[in-house]
Amino acid sequence: MAIEFLQRSGPILSAFFTIVATASGAIAQNARAEVPNEKSLRDLRVNNVPAMPSGQASPTTGSARTVGVKERSWTGTLFLRKSLRFPIASEEAFEEEDLRITSISGRGQRPLTPTLRACKTICVSFKEERSQPSTEASTNNPSARANEDTPPETFIIERFEFEGNTAFSAEKLSEELAEFVGKAIAFAQLLQAEAKITELYVDAGYINSGAIIPAQTLTDGTVTVQIIEGGIEDLKVTGTRRLRNNYVRSRLDLAARAPLNQNKIVEALQLLVLDPRIENISADLSAGSRPELSLLEVTVAEANPFTAELFVDNGRAPSVGSFRRGIRLNHANLLGFGDTLSASYTNTEGSNALDLNYSIPVNARNGTISIGGGFTDTEVIEPPFDRVDITGDSRYLEFGLRQPIVQSPTKELVLGLTFARQESQTSLLGEDFPLSPGADEDGETKVSAIRFFQEWTGRNRSQVFAARSQFSLGIGAFDATVNSEPPDGRFFSWRGQAQLVRRLPADSLLVVRSDVQLAPRAIVPLEQFGLGGLGSIRGYRQDVLLTDNGAFASAEWRVPVLKVEKIEGVLQVAPFVDAGVAWNSSERPDPDPNTAIGIGLGLQWQMADKLRARIDWGFPLIDVDSRDRTWQENGFYFSVDFKPF
Repeated sequence: MAIEFLQRSGPILSAFFTIVATASGAIAQNARAEVPNEKSLRDLRVNNVPAMPSGQASPTTGSARTVGVKERSWTGTLFLRKSLRFPIASEEAFEEEDLRITSISGRGQRPLTPTLRACKTICVSFKEERSQPSTEASTNNPSARANEDTPPETFIIERFEFEGNTAFSAEKLSEELAEFVGKAIAFAQLLQAEAKITELYVDAGYINSGAIIPAQTLTDGTVTVQIIEGGIEDLKVTGTRRLRNNYVRSRLDLAARAPLNQNKIVEALQLLVLDPRIENISADLSAGSRPELSLLEVTVAEANPFTAELFVDNGRAPSVGSFRRGIRLNHANLLGFGDTLSASYTNTEGSNALDLNYSIPVNARNGTISIGGGFTDTEVIEPPFDRVDITGDSRYLEFGLRQPIVQSPTKELVLGLTFARQESQTSLLGEDFPLSPGADEDGETKVSAIRFFQEWTGRNRSQVFAARSQFSLGIGAFDATVNSEPPDGRFFSWRGQAQLVRRLPADSLLVVRSDVQLAPRAIVPLEQFGLGGLGSIRGYRQDVLLTDNGAFASAEWRVPVLKVEKIEGVLQVAPFVDAGVAWNSSERPDPDPNTAIGIGLGLQWQMADKLRARIDWGFPLIDVDSRDRTWQENGFYFSVDFKPF
């Protein structure tokens, strides 16, 4: 008997199916998107050879009968093949810039990283062997030959009782066997009842679980069914070097809890395969010391945890120099616990910025705690303000907790909490002076904020959708700025971000982004919403509109026009339209105009995950005051990202 897996399988199973997962990236306000590290696909193999115990038939005389089943066993092999240089229709990979959503401030928050497409094939085959009656004995025994012509003895079952079941309720199991209750059945049909329960377990992925009907005396029409739910006897992890064994083991332990479910093991392996700390993983599931127990042996090959990225763009405000250059460094396994240390430095003609962040896992469900901080020093170089020596500096420190609530290869729901401390100070002609709304007489603005965020990522073969929501509450504590009138360090705001990347015909991509912020009262510039520039509305200078509230939407169609397979390069043309509106709270005047719309064309060259270069030209449909002094103010934008290793 052969039944197709995931449709209708039984104790005799043969199947083939394909699982699709996806790998991802990010949006960041006023910042250039990054390119993900794509890993080559790895092979995973799982071998399972369980054997089910059973009772032996023992006929009795009288009104009571002893029933049982013949001993049986099955063997099987499970293969999981992974290939992660995933194509998009025709060998083209999604870029991380399409799939990453950052925090409201753009600092100190771990971005969502939805994956796009990875193909995994699982092949499962099972063989059942049943003990057969002796042909020779039947031939030489006259009574046996006589019994061949005798109708089988039947009996009536009033109900079934189940022992040892936890995966399914007794009610569910009784429903499966309802057809055998209340009518005369033979011993052969009793075997069918046992097989039906085993089939239910195997269909649900419990590959070393099943049912037996032990030898028993049939009284009052009640038959007891023994449920054998299999588990893992031992889990071994080998091959790790810097990464601690427990990092892998603890994540597999969650999926390997009894009763053992093949689908949960495969899903846990898929999540580990997508982990940037792991390059290759293979698993062997074999028979243990008892038929219902299995041994799981996992071999891990670690990925290079260190990455470096060099970049240049013109994404800074012209007042401090729009041409920006910088470096990003990241180590994804600093101390062997799966902890991550990242650092970035950026520089323009009038600014320097340094950011540091450290995070460490706190549980097997990928919950992390983090601490981050940084500073920015600026000097206004834009004429005619460069003559009055306007300078400013800002600092921030953040503590965060991030916990996935739902996590699978196709979806993720995350909740998180952050405490942020921000300070800024401005000066004029070398003296501290308030130049921004909400600053005190020394030009200082201090904010202490609690932020609660939620992240959702969903993906399938053709698209990835990512969304982020964040509530921020400014509290007048820890020496925060408190004024008699807003704005000050006390505030409340909500920010929502979403992005959709969808595959279209002709290997093209549709990228849709949105961003909105709402604040019921005036807030300080550190928390305001900016529109315009690279990553926002192209055709305008960076942060041409800076207000308490705002909404932004963008749509872009990326069409490949040239592919160079030898170097994994692709050239895309990307027409786009960007639009946004901004307004203030607490009777503060709105900018005039308060709407910006830009259309234009982009040209992007992507070479695997090593190099991405892009130029954009945007045309503003609504005029605003502009000096037209820089490329940015004339609607031209560029960005280059290079990863040497």
